[in-house]
Amino acid sequence: MKYLLALDQGTTSSRAILFSLEGRPVAMAQREFRQLYPRPGWVEHDPLEIWESQLGVAQEALRQAGVEAREVVALGLTNQRETTLVFEKGTGKPLHNAIVWQDRRTASLCQELKAQGLEPLFRERTGLLLDPYFSGTKLAWLLANVPGLRERAGRGEVLFGTVDTWLLYRLTGGRVHATDPSNASRTLLFNLHTLSWDEELLEVFRVPRAMLPEVRPSDGEFGETLPELFGRAIPIRGVLGDQQAALFGQAALERGEGKCTYGTGAFLLLNTGERPVPSPKGLLSTVAWSVRGKVSYALEGSVFMAGAVVGWLRDGLGLVQESAQVEALAREVEDSGGVYLVPAFTGLGAPYWDPYARGAILGLTRGTTKAHLARAALEGVAFQVVDVVRTMEEAGTPLKELRVDGGMVENALFLQIQADLLGVPVLRPKVTETTALGAALMAGVGAGVLGLEAVREAWTLEARFTPRMPPSRREALYRGWRRAVERTLGWAREEG
Repeated sequence: MKYLLALDQGTTSSRAILFSLEGRPVAMAQREFRQLYPRPGWVEHDPLEIWESQLGVAQEALRQAGVEAREVVALGLTNQRETTLVFEKGTGKPLHNAIVWQDRRTASLCQELKAQGLEPLFRERTGLLLDPYFSGTKLAWLLANVPGLRERAGRGEVLFGTVDTWLLYRLTGGRVHATDPSNASRTLLFNLHTLSWDEELLEVFRVPRAMLPEVRPSDGEFGETLPELFGRAIPIRGVLGDQQAALFGQAALERGEGKCTYGTGAFLLLNTGERPVPSPKGLLSTVAWSVRGKVSYALEGSVFMAGAVVGWLRDGLGLVQESAQVEALAREVEDSGGVYLVPAFTGLGAPYWDPYARGAILGLTRGTTKAHLARAALEGVAFQVVDVVRTMEEAGTPLKELRVDGGMVENALFLQIQADLLGVPVLRPKVTETTALGAALMAGVGAGVLGLEAVREAWTLEARFTPRMPPSRREALYRGWRRAVERTLGWAREEG
């Protein structure tokens, strides 16, 4: 037997999954690590904990399966994106904690750059918004605040990387300082059109060019692991940011194919083909991957509240004792009885981008029951995804079907509601570990043992949810949703 090993380095844990060449999971190991909060709004990780946890689970997965390194054709790497590290060239010694993508310490810098009128430049070059979320402002903060760092970086003694770059450096014993376009495109430093680091943007952030990793294709050669780590060197042949890896693992390889991951929030990516699409209404334009010499792009939209809404029904309202009971409760009624639940508990994301919006339940009558509320909550999550898809389609890329993963996809009623309100089929795969699967399959392509057709074949359907709702009914419900959303916008600002 031959295998592919996926390292899946996430925000709260490191995982490793061993797959067969057909894309079937064979063994998995996972380990959580500390979240550090040095000040309100600041989030950090210890780079050595990231490394040690990721190495440990990779070794454990091989041990569990009784598989030796010589049986592993290639290793693929996927990672939490935007998290920013600086480390010493040669030794790999971290020079500060990793600043995590959630960290907001650079909000004032983003405001300064916007005040200078620079946001249109960044949007046009990178497809991103000026926001603390991305790596560029975090790197600028490190250069300005870590004593001696800027001087050392200018002398070529300091390297920058996102988490993929850091792990590659450690896995290869410092031989490889590289990233791929999917991760590079999340830094605010990478030009989507030239597919290279942008000198003008580097000047804005005062980032020395020598710090930056080489950008290699997602299916490129990223060296091989040190022999002592696994008993024998394993070739590293695939690197992808986590959301792009899930898109690849869902075999959404063609323009118009998309996926949505329903976790605490929801991430929706739509493959837009071989040219970047200007990002409309606060969506992000990003590189999906570079494979077989071709670059694919994607539009990305985020919904703040998805699975968290189900958690609120359970913990906040006490309507159910277990999240899994929400489906049965919502099935007690045919529809929501005219009730709309707008889950703007922390504001609204795309396409509204209103931090002052607040949650609301509208359309209540004496006949409203807790079953109507449960159904309205599921519809509220689905309507947010419809908002993002319709905004994407305004940019000229219609959605053919939606492939889904994440915790909420166990709820069959929810997926039927999503299909009805979108008007396109919703597809749930047998393997829902699509992020790790995408990294493994990319490594298989990079190693030459899989073609893109094999990536499609590795995706197997478990359930298809076909729209049943008449278009007129769908449009009437959506008009009601937009009216409900309008009543939540700016609520906290008006209150204050």
